[in-house]
Amino acid sequence: MERLNTRTTPADHARPAPGTAHPPAGAIPGPSSLTWRYAGDWRGVFTGRSTLLLQVAHPMVGAGVADHSEFVEDRWGRLRRTLESANDFLGYRGEARGRDEAARLREIHKDIKGVDAEGRRYHALNPEAYLWVHATLLHGMLHTQRVFGRALGPAREKALFREWRDLALALGITERHLPAGPAAFRDYFDDMVENRLENNETVELLIRLDRTPLPPPPKWPLPKAAWTGLALPPTRLLRETGIATLPPVLRERFGLRWTAADRLRFEVFARTVRAAGAVAPDRLLQSPIAARAMRSARRAPD
Repeated sequence: MERLNTRTTPADHARPAPGTAHPPAGAIPGPSSLTWRYAGDWRGVFTGRSTLLLQVAHPMVGAGVADHSEFVEDRWGRLRRTLESANDFLGYRGEARGRDEAARLREIHKDIKGVDAEGRRYHALNPEAYLWVHATLLHGMLHTQRVFGRALGPAREKALFREWRDLALALGITERHLPAGPAAFRDYFDDMVENRLENNETVELLIRLDRTPLPPPPKWPLPKAAWTGLALPPTRLLRETGIATLPPVLRERFGLRWTAADRLRFEVFARTVRAAGAVAPDRLLQSPIAARAMRSARRAPD
């Protein structure tokens, strides 16, 4: 589903020896990958809200989150666990830990199943739903660069797509369910948006929650009003960028207001972010854990 589950401490898996006849399926991204660069770009925070809405707008994903997630009761804990899980399976903490996390994610989704409010059965490991959550990762990386960075050229997009397919296999998605290339992925994504995604209970809940800041973090030492004053501006910004980066058909389907003035304000903001990114060193465009992983990789012996 949304891969936001309580963590356990998995045992380390050994790396396959060179020349192993049957290495594990797929691959966890490493220091030389485009995935590390683009998944670790902190500007992805501006598309994060739209990515989450894309995920839960799938009927099975939305139903699973509604029935099995505790994110309303423990929003900070859920956010922390989500980031921890992503940093693991994206390989920032090593290949072995990435494979452990990929296996853990598949295992915990086995029991996420039920019947939604419309009487439709769902299961988190349904191939369509499981693939869709993974598909939003590739879309998010590409869309972030198109809007806030520099759009990938065909060769680089193809290379990133191959890495995404390898990670899909490591997550247990079978090859027969995967698009064959970037063009097929775009067709698949557009068809899902147009014909499969819906406005559901979980979408509406997330939209409501996004109108106000998160509650104060645990052990916040000041009055709640102080937290609200600090958190309100970024909350509004991330809500607006989330709406802006949704496909237009979904803004309409979800009943989200988007005016010409909103569009103009967003375009100015996006141009500013692009201009700043064009002159910033690459290391300043990386999230802390991505930057730290890349530094460690550079220092490590071959």
